[in-house]
Amino acid sequence: MKATRLGRVCVLVAFAFALLAYSVPAAAQSGTLKGKVTGPDGKPLEGAKVVIEHVATSRKNETKSDRRGEYVQVGLTPGDYKITVTHGDLTQTQNTRIGVEVKDLPFELKPGAAGAAAGGGKPSADEAKKHAERVERVKTTFKEAADATNEGRYDEAIAKFNAVLVDIPNCTDCLNNLGTVYTRQKDWAKAEESFKKSIAIDPTKAMDAYNGLANAYNLQGKTKEAQEALAEATKLATSGPVGGGNATALYNAGIMAWNGNDFAKANELFAQAVKIEPTHAESHFMLGRVLINLGKLGEAATEFETYLKLAPSGPNAKEAQTNFDALKAYRK
Repeated sequence: MKATRLGRVCVLVAFAFALLAYSVPAAAQSGTLKGKVTGPDGKPLEGAKVVIEHVATSRKNETKSDRRGEYVQVGLTPGDYKITVTHGDLTQTQNTRIGVEVKDLPFELKPGAAGAAAGGGKPSADEAKKHAERVERVKTTFKEAADATNEGRYDEAIAKFNAVLVDIPNCTDCLNNLGTVYTRQKDWAKAEESFKKSIAIDPTKAMDAYNGLANAYNLQGKTKEAQEALAEATKLATSGPVGGGNATALYNAGIMAWNGNDFAKANELFAQAVKIEPTHAESHFMLGRVLINLGKLGEAATEFETYLKLAPSGPNAKEAQTNFDALKAYRK
């Protein structure tokens, strides 16, 4: 019994050191679509179905408006989209282009308004070319900024993220990354300013910003402020149109709880994410890590095994395999 217990402790200690090396991936470079749906009387429509179709790939995302008539969809690949909103017998379609930004597209549903909205037609070839060049330039600069951040070239990263902001003033991903860089430089004032600007631009996509604030406050020893910021982030991820049924949002909230060492909350969020979307590989991987910290080694092994089945060549496959091999003996 003592030998088994010692082995268990050694495994926990080894994994504790391994987990210290974990860092949150840079925010994805994508667009966000949001808007408000109203009826013929101008009042908000709750439960309107919003279908967002990427023209080039025909891939569709679907969401619904909340009680305020508001809808939001994050993580959209830049490009041309056809958006169709339906509520009962009322429907309306608009064509729009989404870049690395927060796009606001309201809908006013009226009888006979099923066609594309005025000005929503397909852009000209010249406009499409210019937009493609702009998107490519922004993507390149953003990637260079992210690479500079990961390599510790913080001044260069700051300059490049700011360059993207000149092109895309509402780039919350840029502001969140700037906040992260300033946090690493211990420039607390600029870190907080960047995260708060991100929150002000789009409160519906403020999970990463609140997480950044929580981390910055925690590093400064401001425990109360850190807890408040983390609570706001978790609330956004688990309610409203962004969270609840969105596995990616729940995964992001789980990362926030993980960064705050709230493993019980992280366990709850990652578990909810995989329940909603069983094929969300990264949530399985992080759930395995959390379960290690909670001492549930057998369950952790199962999560790593699931990750390997879903993403055998994924970014965390090597670590997942190592973890699974070390923990599989603890399964009942």
